[in-house]
Amino acid sequence: MQQAQWLGHPRGLATLFFTEMWERFTFYGMRSLLVLFMTAAVVDGGLGISEKDATAIYGLYLGCVYLFALPGGWVADRLTGQRNAVMLGGAIIAAGNFLLAVGNQTVFFLGLVVVVLGVGLLKPNISAMVGQLYKDRPGGERDAGFLIFYMGINIGGTMAPLLVGTIGEKVSWQAGFALAGGLMILGLVQFWMTRQHLPAVIPIVRSPEERQRSLRQLVIGLAIFAAGVAAVASGAVSITPVSLSQYTGLAMVLIAFFFFGYVFLFGKLSSEEAKRVAVIVVLFFGAASFFMGFELAGSGFTVFARDFTDRSLFGGSFADGQHPASWYQTLNPLFVVLFSPVFAALWVQLGRRNLEPSVPVKFGLGLIQMALGFVVIAWAAHLVVQGGEGTKVLPVWLLLTYMLHTFGELCLSPIGLSAVTKLAPPRFTSQMMGTWFAGTALGNLLSGLIAGHLGAEDIQHAPDRFLMIFFIGGGIGLLLVLLAKPIQKLMGGVK
Repeated sequence: MQQAQWLGHPRGLATLFFTEMWERFTFYGMRSLLVLFMTAAVVDGGLGISEKDATAIYGLYLGCVYLFALPGGWVADRLTGQRNAVMLGGAIIAAGNFLLAVGNQTVFFLGLVVVVLGVGLLKPNISAMVGQLYKDRPGGERDAGFLIFYMGINIGGTMAPLLVGTIGEKVSWQAGFALAGGLMILGLVQFWMTRQHLPAVIPIVRSPEERQRSLRQLVIGLAIFAAGVAAVASGAVSITPVSLSQYTGLAMVLIAFFFFGYVFLFGKLSSEEAKRVAVIVVLFFGAASFFMGFELAGSGFTVFARDFTDRSLFGGSFADGQHPASWYQTLNPLFVVLFSPVFAALWVQLGRRNLEPSVPVKFGLGLIQMALGFVVIAWAAHLVVQGGEGTKVLPVWLLLTYMLHTFGELCLSPIGLSAVTKLAPPRFTSQMMGTWFAGTALGNLLSGLIAGHLGAEDIQHAPDRFLMIFFIGGGIGLLLVLLAKPIQKLMGGVK
């Protein structure tokens, strides 16, 4: 029987597209409010946290969201299967957002922890399922499928800051968080009703003894995590958000080191598999470098929009005459929606002519374009410094920065997702997808630490710090382009 189609792709892509769209709506919606809510004065309904602590918490939260994709993939491989992991993860995400909406500070941070667990369970497995849809299809079709899937992510991301951000900033922070949670439930209902179109990927652990062992390991891991959260929350461990972020970043590097070491030493890899996993290690550090700069969108760039950008355009409908600062976070996903079809068609056409750039070249180009965005924002920050107190710049500077970052993202992020599904040994597919998100996690966490030095108190130094990110990102991107051929050889026949 002929497989059902959607836009020329497997019908299951539509199920995953809309599930991820609403999950990303939830994620980007609460992300658009997070730093603004934490730094808002208590009298205005916020938490009254300093910018350095708030951006460190933001980076820590984002880092843990993606880091927990690694155990999330393990849970699917060992216990639940990917379909059940996505369903359970979505339910946990919705619950976490409703906790954010309660309004109590302690419950708010508990909600962040719950969202971390939910996204970690859902994110790697829904991406791995996209890869399964293209198991027997050409690499160009797989890349195009991932770009369409990525467009779904960004449709949700485009809508979220406009709806959740406006409600949160202009009506009620809690109402914004609640809206995000409600629409996650909508995504789950759609997933459940159309699940028959998805591949039936079952756990790799079959025997009752293996399942019991895996379940015990999961319980022990959750207990250790819960104990750590409780120790920090109760004050038994005295640590600042900045220090906690720094220690967590070190832990992420060590986790990646030990995981890849375990796979190389005990994963029983063939010679070809070992070479491909080595490429995944390169992609891990490439992703970390990219997202270190890219994820300033929800922290440093949002603060720049709030404090140093003229937001009077379209501001007449609001009491303060300013449109919400969170609106700028819609630029990146909007550009992705507009340009994803262009990039998808470009890769397919170049592939047909044997001119398509290799994965490492695409990564290098992505990093270079991200770096160029920091030249733009560095110049905008320079104008603010030169103009003195009260100076604000036009929105066009942020618009150009986000556009360059989007072009970089389209060269790197969906291609990385696709490459990992092709390079990973079949028995490690979900866990290797987790390593991709672990690289993203490390970059996100570093972005939060960097953002703490880009606010109003440090604006004098912001141009130099933006340029530093340009040199780091651009240098790594250039290195990847120069080393593309030897990296491509390690990939074997994978394109």
